[in-house]
Amino acid sequence: MNMLPICHERILRAKVSYTPRHVNLEAAATLLAGEDVVPNVGDLVLARVDKIGQHGALELTNGRRAILFTGDEIVVCYGNRYAPDQFEAEVPHDLAACHLVAAGGIAARALSWHANMKSPTVIAPVGLLADVNGQRINLSCAAVAKLGHPRPLPYTVAVVGTAMNAGKTTTAANLIHGLTNAGLKVGAAKVTGTGSGKDIWFMGDAGARLALDFTDAGFPSTFRTTAAEVEGILATLTGHLAKAGMDVIVLEVADGLYQAETAALLDSPVFAKTVNDVIFAAGDAMGAAAGVEWLRRKGLPVLAVSGLLTASPLAIVEAANATGLPVFDKKMLRDAAIASELGMCSKIALSA
Repeated sequence: MNMLPICHERILRAKVSYTPRHVNLEAAATLLAGEDVVPNVGDLVLARVDKIGQHGALELTNGRRAILFTGDEIVVCYGNRYAPDQFEAEVPHDLAACHLVAAGGIAARALSWHANMKSPTVIAPVGLLADVNGQRINLSCAAVAKLGHPRPLPYTVAVVGTAMNAGKTTTAANLIHGLTNAGLKVGAAKVTGTGSGKDIWFMGDAGARLALDFTDAGFPSTFRTTAAEVEGILATLTGHLAKAGMDVIVLEVADGLYQAETAALLDSPVFAKTVNDVIFAAGDAMGAAAGVEWLRRKGLPVLAVSGLLTASPLAIVEAANATGLPVFDKKMLRDAAIASELGMCSKIALSA
């Protein structure tokens, strides 16, 4: 292994991605390189952009998407990715050329991708960022304090869905806006997924007083994490939102019910103890019916249906008939009346 000095000016010139936004890069004093260096999940890497593919921009620490050019140096972190509409990717076992598989700043080796995706952007790792003693700088260095399962918790509603792009984030953000309009102090968290600020910025813009995701807990993504690690993320993020004095917590669980980490989380007794109600997002009525039935078999309290299907008045009718649940579109979710529609005011009082 080679340990090479790096000047801070080089880090300042690099484009630093969203995912390691909380890491103190002033501690980066050396680069670890060589054939025997094996990256770990969360390790920060200085990499050069060699070929622009699907991701032609990098989401910076402030949320701005910076256009990438061949030859740019970027700071990203290694992580696994599971995205049926984009890439499947894993952390490689060496520092050979790999891919930028998420605009939020995930370096990995792409294994497969959706037919609508271009080939992934190719990056060449220069070296892992390390401190003056050669200790790797990892995303976990900047994680918020771990917390156990907090009690009492504010009233907590989770948004889950059939699959990626079923309308979960839109449902969560519009619900946050409606609850904020009702005078409630709302906190938000995305507990699983791949590091990207887009959803968190959306939740903040919708009115969330504090919005956190798994990167705040030190994970670049939750693909291939253990059930205990995902439970720890859930407990830590909800714990910090509770400490901040929120009236309501809105959670988003990424991907669909068949994704392994999502399925494990929804099976978890920690999830059942944390969540008061569930809203299910789906792209069509059949998906809504199947998903609601799946959740009911697990004993989870499904409160309502929303998601992409609400673009179709006929699909709304079909979903309501098939599930026996109210179906809320974006306009209904962002109205202050949603709090009383969902019976939240009395539930919030009971959970206090």
